Amino acid sequence: MSIILQDKFFGCICGCHIGSAMGAPVEGMTYEEIDRKYGYVDGYLPYQHYGNGWDREPGTTEDGVERQKLMISAIIEKEGRVTAEDVRTAWNKYANPNAGGWVSEPFEGVLLKMAKTGIPATDLGRYCDYAGLNSFARACHPIGLINAGNVEGAKEDILQVGQLYQTTNSRGLKWACVTGVAIAEGTKPGATVDSVIGAIFDHCDPDVVVKEIDEQLKKAAGCSDIFQLRQHFDSIYSGFGMPYPFSYANEVVTKGVVIFKMVHGNTKEAILAGVNMGRDTDCVAAVAGGIAGALSGSESIPADWISQLDYATSINPHTNSKRTLKENADGVYHAFKKMLKRQQAYIQQMDID
Repeated sequence: MSIILQDKFFGCICGCHIGSAMGAPVEGMTYEEIDRKYGYVDGYLPYQHYGNGWDREPGTTEDGVERQKLMISAIIEKEGRVTAEDVRTAWNKYANPNAGGWVSEPFEGVLLKMAKTGIPATDLGRYCDYAGLNSFARACHPIGLINAGNVEGAKEDILQVGQLYQTTNSRGLKWACVTGVAIAEGTKPGATVDSVIGAIFDHCDPDVVVKEIDEQLKKAAGCSDIFQLRQHFDSIYSGFGMPYPFSYANEVVTKGVVIFKMVHGNTKEAILAGVNMGRDTDCVAAVAGGIAGALSGSESIPADWISQLDYATSINPHTNSKRTLKENADGVYHAFKKMLKRQQAYIQQMDID
């Protein structure tokens, strides 16, 4: 059955936001710790972050989604593709001043203060200490969506907008290209799991990115299910003892792509696999679920997952936006349609066949 483009947008946003909210309570735990405490996680849990004593309603999203919401606001306002300056404007206009230390990482508060100065937006990432992290790779889904079907455009915008968070051509941005390219490819009519992975191989850095993903896809082919896969990954990615030890983009994005392949692009199963993977569960689920949603849409996602997340957002005093999942997805989708109409009008104006 053909999936309409609007539902691919919705599936992508749901996959990211639901994966983030479901994975956040077990973030940083090993898969053994998750098993001992919760068993196999298949729903939302309450949780705290940053040691601030705030008991979050089950379904509450976290810092990566807050980052993404500001990109969505910029896209909705511009009604098309955005630059780093456009997103910086959205930071200054829509960022909740109470978000820092509640739903955003402390370093983002510093970047927001700098964004209010005259520093060029593309210079801000130079002042972030974490150039190899998944800060942008796990949040850049709207950049892929506004470039639906335009893989090269998605890559171009990821490398440009991402400089708000990371240095030019850093490893973090090269890995973020995977997320954007996969989503742009997945939205195409007739796209498949293999065509999405093929686009990653064709358009992403061959030495930094493709080599590692290819190696892990081949090794994971011997795993029959998610339980074997997470054991395999623990033998590959096991760093501790440094800031954000489980949040480097190569680990998170590689896991996301391999999960996407293993579950055959099913959005619900991609979310659950990421949530139960251990380590940076919310980010892995956001990447895997977002890519799967862009390909397969929202049909597999339980309705109560959507309604509970929307409720949690509605009572969140620290969020950058209280838009529902549908409002976020439709906002980007309608911006995409308006952008295409402007392009069509320009073609007609210039009398080009």
